[in-house]
Amino acid sequence: MSATPGERLAALGLTLPDVAKPLAAYVPAVVVGNQVWTSGQLPLVDGSLPQVGKVGAEVSPEDAADLARTAALNALAAIDAEVGLDNVTRAFKIVGFVASAPGFTGQPAVVNGASELIKEVLGGVHARSAVGVAELPMGTPVEIEVNVEFSR
Repeated sequence: MSATPGERLAALGLTLPDVAKPLAAYVPAVVVGNQVWTSGQLPLVDGSLPQVGKVGAEVSPEDAADLARTAALNALAAIDAEVGLDNVTRAFKIVGFVASAPGFTGQPAVVNGASELIKEVLGGVHARSAVGVAELPMGTPVEIEVNVEFSR
C-alpha cells in the first residue's frame, strides 16, 4: 500500500506549520465541492518572512525556490485545516507569483520549489503558472496558491 500524504511529509522530515493568519479580508482556503482552493500563501516561518526583496536582485533564485517550498508547505497546512491532508487525492493546479527584478526570467525554476514539494507529498502531476510581478505583499519574494481535489 502506498504512503499517505502525511506519511510522505513525515518521511521528508517536515511537519505542517500553524495556518498563517490572513493579512486582509479573506480566508486561507475555501472548499468548493470536492476541491480546496488556497489563497496565496507567503513563505512565513513563525509569522515572519525569512527574506524580502526581488528575485534576481536581493534574493537569489535558489533561495527563492526554497521560499516557494515553504509557501507550499503553508498551503498544505491550510488544506489540512479544511479537509485533512490524508484526504487529498491530487493537486491539480499551482500558481506561483515571483517578485522579479528587471530582466529576471527564471520564474519557472523558482516555482519548481513549490511544485517539487507538492509532488513529493501528494504525488502525481499538476498544471501550473509561474508569473513574474513587480511587487508582492510585505515585500515577499514569492506567493504560492495550491488547488487540490479530495475525497472523504
